[in-house]
Amino acid sequence: MKTLFLIRHAKSSWDDSTLDDHERPLNQRGKANAPIMAKRLQKLGIKPDMLFSSTAQRAASTAQVFAEHLDFLQPKISYDPDLYLASAGMLQDMINKIEHSLNIVLIFGHNPGLTLLVSQVWGLPINNIPTCGIVSLKFGSSTWEEASSQLPSGATFDFPKNSSSPISFSEKN
Repeated sequence: MKTLFLIRHAKSSWDDSTLDDHERPLNQRGKANAPIMAKRLQKLGIKPDMLFSSTAQRAASTAQVFAEHLDFLQPKISYDPDLYLASAGMLQDMINKIEHSLNIVLIFGHNPGLTLLVSQVWGLPINNIPTCGIVSLKFGSSTWEEASSQLPSGATFDFPKNSSSPISFSEKN
């Protein structure tokens, strides 16, 4: 079984208009929300095999916070420039190529690609993954190649302003 966590970067700052989009840091809300969301995964006992992150400052910072809370060594985070503003198709191709020995994977990226991936490729009724939102997908397959092109057997959706349990989606057949 494969489990994929798609995580949109935490809220970024627009305070410095001279910064390139790629270099924008987290703002105060982002710095507060990232540990909150990471702790939610920590409470679930999530032990990732790999973290992949966009090279954008806001995504990399979010990934580093999650790594710290999930006892994942930060130097082992894989930073991929292709994840920066990747389309749904690019994300699906990337997932397709994940090493088969990895079973629990977190990907830190951006909209609209993440939302389009879960809504159009996997048919989840999610119109927008907000900043620091997490979509968890479980696949009953032994390879990421199979997982990237099949419907998940289960999925959840959580985000910082959600005060209840993560939203669960019934199993897909």
